[in-house]
Amino acid sequence: MKIKKTKKSKRLRGSKTHGHGAKKKWMGKGHKGGKGMAGTGKRADQKKSLILKKYDQYFGKKGITSKKTQNKKIKKINLGSIQKNLLSLLTKHGEDGKLNLKEYKILGNGEFKEKLIIIAKGFSKSAKEKIEKNRGHAILFKKLKKI
Repeated sequence: MKIKKTKKSKRLRGSKTHGHGAKKKWMGKGHKGGKGMAGTGKRADQKKSLILKKYDQYFGKKGITSKKTQNKKIKKINLGSIQKNLLSLLTKHGEDGKLNLKEYKILGNGEFKEKLIIIAKGFSKSAKEKIEKNRGHAILFKKLKKI
């Protein structure tokens, strides 16, 4: 007479591991270890103090994560700081009356009293007015490329 034997999985229906010990051990791909944010779930309180000490921004989402919506990283400089650091800027980026700041956008904060031709990525309205008021020229770098 043949004895009907039930499968282990049927007997241990309520258990998570189905009689195979740890969950990891019976997955079929070896011991894979933790992935990503492993161990930050329900019982992660004992781990938080260690993680917060080592890594500043481990928990939570920060900022925009989509590559499509990345902010444009444009360097900005005020006219007041150009006036203040004019000698050092002319030695680095200038040549006889021209100031080449092609990676910067010029903002109009501060006073400006020089007659200069400034080549830049962009200008605010007030910056352009202040430059042209002193008989200087504000030239966009994009338009300069096309000529």
